[in-house]
Amino acid sequence: MALAHAILAVLTNRACSGYDLAKQFDGSVGFFWNASHQQIYRELTKLEDRRLVDLEVICQVGRPDKKLYSITDAGEALMREWIVQPSPLPPVKDELLIKLFVGQLVPKSEIQALLQQQRAQHEEILATYRTIEREYFGNPEALSLEARYQYLTLRNGIHFETGWLAWCDEASDSLS
Repeated sequence: MALAHAILAVLTNRACSGYDLAKQFDGSVGFFWNASHQQIYRELTKLEDRRLVDLEVICQVGRPDKKLYSITDAGEALMREWIVQPSPLPPVKDELLIKLFVGQLVPKSEIQALLQQQRAQHEEILATYRTIEREYFGNPEALSLEARYQYLTLRNGIHFETGWLAWCDEASDSLS
């Protein structure tokens, strides 16, 4: 997946300024796709050049003009084509797993401390996801189709974090 697809996905739901897009990537979208503000602005220019997004300049008094981006019909067509293509499994790049792979080089207590730190980080993310689930998806059966897809994305994150917690516990127990 390219950053372009992630940006177009956000713009499918509503028109946004570059700043608003960057905030989305700092928040909700950032849970499963990371991009810097500079990357987002560069990609918006490319998307505009390819006519996949439209740019509307809104004049503002006392502030710089606001640039509002929206997905075009061509952008939506590209997304429809992309959505139905098989998705490759993401590559695994995990520093903790490399450290664990050669954990015999340090005292076991050092690895256990790393596992506890990792567990705490995953607990924090899981707590955030659970809060989002409670606040926005309290009654999953009543969700619109659009919200149901967003809910399923959140559920993937919950399962991912729950799996990490279980693995951290298993690894810690194994090293006790």
